[in-house]
Amino acid sequence: ESSPHLPAPKDVMIYSYNFDSLLRWSPVKVDRGLVLYTVHFKTGAFNHWDEMNCTRITQTECSFPWSLKERRWTVVLRVRAELGQVTSDWVQTDPFVAERNTTIGPPKVNSVIVSSDSLLVSVTPPFGSEAGDFLQYHVSYWENATSTTKKETKMSNTLFKIRNLKEMTLYCFSIQVELMTYSDLQLLGLQSDPECYRTTIS
Repeated sequence: ESSPHLPAPKDVMIYSYNFDSLLRWSPVKVDRGLVLYTVHFKTGAFNHWDEMNCTRITQTECSFPWSLKERRWTVVLRVRAELGQVTSDWVQTDPFVAERNTTIGPPKVNSVIVSSDSLLVSVTPPFGSEAGDFLQYHVSYWENATSTTKKETKMSNTLFKIRNLKEMTLYCFSIQVELMTYSDLQLLGLQSDPECYRTTIS
């Protein structure tokens, strides 16, 4: 039975990065004894709480199991504290849909081949794609001397050229991924750190 003496976990939040998701909360402080935590989940399809792989754990975080890796599912989690036979109230999260609520990281820049008028850039997407995904790369680039004027271009390939550059000039670029799904959702990812390269002489 829930008891007024054991406080419920606070700061209960789902963190999700590149579709890897976990639940975190602040530890419950007690004078003596070891507080354990139990996490349950339910999906939008079934209004029924199930155990996650986090029952009576000491950690204050719980990773989503493989069974919850479906990006389009609506998931609700709840966590409570337990001390011996005493349990706290459950604390429930807002509904979570990975396809809407994850944070997409920047793509990884594998290589840049420099010529006199272009940069040939090869990138790896930040996560493994699924059927129906369409990834677009938003590339902004600028001359380092006049960094106020940025140019933008969009590419759908992981190998692309930034063209029409001046020779012997330092250019910087930054890339972010936009994920478009067949449900017409658009998620814009975080921008990569700028990388700078000097074009060669023709």
